[in-house]
Formats: sequence, structure tokens, C-alpha cells
Amino acid sequence: MSATERPGEAQRLVVCITGASGSIYARRLLQLLAAARAGTGPGAPARPGLRVDVVASHNAPQVWAQELGEPMPADFGGPSPDLGVRRWDRMDFRAPFASGSNAPDAVIAMPCSMSTLARVANGGGTDLIARACEVALKERRPLILVVRETPLSLVHLRNMVAATEAGAIVLPAVPSFYGHVTTLEQAVDTVVVRALDRAGLRLPLIERWGDDP
Repeated sequence: MSATERPGEAQRLVVCITGASGSIYARRLLQLLAAARAGTGPGAPARPGLRVDVVASHNAPQVWAQELGEPMPADFGGPSPDLGVRRWDRMDFRAPFASGSNAPDAVIAMPCSMSTLARVANGGGTDLIARACEVALKERRPLILVVRETPLSLVHLRNMVAATEAGAIVLPAVPSFYGHVTTLEQAVDTVVVRALDRAGLRLPLIERWGDDP
């Protein structure tokens, strides 16, 4: 562990990008994690030991391109694990986090579709996203589901209850506005930073309730 990293802080994160609307959250999450590794974020030391694994669902790249006007990167950090960020094919079960013997510190599904939520709630699915979520639950690691849907049906609500009872954290993609939010990026950050809080990586990026402005 680097001298700049805090004991107990998350070092290995898995980011699951599903086909729900909200690709801007996933892109910003990966930008902040890259900044955290390099120490280029405001008021935060470098975390060179931070490792991020990324897996996208079948239709996530299509939503990413439609919403952000750019293709989803083929690899967010290059093929070498030494670069700290690696994208895995959704059917590549050679990924270390596919096994509980090498479980990550936390898994973040951002954005989390209602179909992904249903698979978490009911233990189904055959791809690497479903397996990453299953490993997090069975190994008692934080699983943060940044759900993005409105309005919510009774099926959605029941699945949220079931996922919560199984140990997941349901964190809706709902920005907060008490921190003098004036831009879209700041609003997005209020969601992304809260998800990272629950994953065990606290970044001093947003104004928190009770902090001096």
C-alpha cells in the first residue's frame, strides 16, 4: 500500500456499466477513478495501488454512444493490469472478480438497469456482470446499484427490497442540490461520489452537509 493511501480504503473496484440511461454517470465515475489513481483530483493524494476492472453489458455501448455522442472506449486503460484499469468482455470469465477467491473490495453497477436489478434480486443471469454482483453478495462485499428508471413499477420496488435484503445497496441516480450545485457535472458528481463513499473510497470533491462552504 502506498503511504498516501488510507488503511481500509478500497483498492480493487469493479465497475459494471449496463444499458440503462445515464452513461454520463459511468463516464464520470471512470474519470474520477483515473484522477484518484494519478492524484490529479482536487485535494486528494495519488492512489497508485487502485485497480479498476470494467465490464459493460451488451447494449451499454449503444446507449453510451447515443447519450454521449462518442463511442465507448474499447479499453479504458489498456490491456495491461499495470495500468490500473482494464475492460473485460461481458462473457470473459477469466476475469479475477468472477471468483469469490479473488473478490474485489466493491462492485458498482452504474447505471444499473432494471433487468440487472432483477437478476441481482433473483440470483439469475449468465454474463460477467451478473457474476460480479453475485460474487459481491456471497463474499459480503459492497454491491452498489445506481438504479436509473422512472417511474418505478411495483416489480421494480419489490426487486429493490429483495436486493437490499440480500445485501446490496440501492443508490438511485438522484442528485442532491444543497452543495451549491450550478452545473450538470456537479450534479452528476453528487451521485458518483456518494456511490464511491459506499464502495470505501472517499473523495473530497463535493460539499457535504454541515461542511463549511
